[in-house]
Amino acid sequence: MVLAEHPTATTEQASMTSTSPLAEFAQVPVIDVAPLVAGAPAREDVARQIGAACRESGFFYVVGHGVDRGLCPCLEQLSRQFFALSAAEKMNIAMARGGRAWRGYFAVGDELTSGKPDQKEGLYFGAELPADDLAVLAGTPLCGANLFPDIPSFREVVLEYLAAMTQLGHRLMAGISLSLGLDENYFADRYTGDPLILFRIFNYPAPPPRPADDARWGVGEHTDYGLLTMLWQDEVGGLQVKSRSRWVDAPPIPGSFICNIGDMLDRLTRGLYRSTPHRVLNKSGRDRLSFPFFFDPNFAAEVRPIEELAGHALEDDRHERWDRASVHEVSGTYGDYLLAKVSKVFPQLRRDVL
Repeated sequence: MVLAEHPTATTEQASMTSTSPLAEFAQVPVIDVAPLVAGAPAREDVARQIGAACRESGFFYVVGHGVDRGLCPCLEQLSRQFFALSAAEKMNIAMARGGRAWRGYFAVGDELTSGKPDQKEGLYFGAELPADDLAVLAGTPLCGANLFPDIPSFREVVLEYLAAMTQLGHRLMAGISLSLGLDENYFADRYTGDPLILFRIFNYPAPPPRPADDARWGVGEHTDYGLLTMLWQDEVGGLQVKSRSRWVDAPPIPGSFICNIGDMLDRLTRGLYRSTPHRVLNKSGRDRLSFPFFFDPNFAAEVRPIEELAGHALEDDRHERWDRASVHEVSGTYGDYLLAKVSKVFPQLRRDVL
């Protein structure tokens, strides 16, 4: 822990020792992260804002992120082109063809949340690794080459997006390190020097008319598994974040990404930063498109609570979670944790390829 470089660390540590329950929140905050992305001195203030958001809601929008403003619209156009293909054409790159790399297309209802089929279809991507990469040679799950549709520029734009979001992920994790009073390289040195990168393109088809009490969730209540999720969503909306006793809408803000912390950051911070449940319901009458990008610990990393936060009383919300599970009782590597979760999301694919 590097206190000398961070004059606010004493104040931050004092706030970290509070055991008061999380308060309700009415909206997700918007943070301009330009100073953090640029490495400017004002990044300390940005880090404080990120820390407050992680404690209060677990979600925050980022603007000033430096990602090319034309990249998301371009990927949106290509994605809509893909989802407009016939079922047979989309199945040419089905996930079963991706093997242990866990890449490719899945149809509506193939992915489960808490045992219930999600009302979405999607494409799975990850870091593009050649056949002679050591992780691929070792047969490490979730590592390998991507499956791309036969659409001009699709591959190039996806790889550009992966590179841009990976860079943003490193900067945001540096901000989270600073927000905890740690050296800004804390996570990079221990967990994300070679992060596990997972990227999804989801399409939530427009649902047919149903009674108001018959909600078919695009994705049901859940938390994310890793460290940090960065999400682009189109103008349709439908994302909701749980504020203890109620649900808060997180509508799209043009030019922004909405970020949330995952189970591993909850575990690392002893519950100080909470992985907040969220869900998606498409009520628009139109297809909804979203791009969740997961910036996670290395597959082989063993995630342990941050020693510098040992004085913070453990805040375990297992009794408030829909699944009654505790992220503070897991053991082994992040890969172990992730594969245990994946086996419930795609049980048939898990049996076939892992």
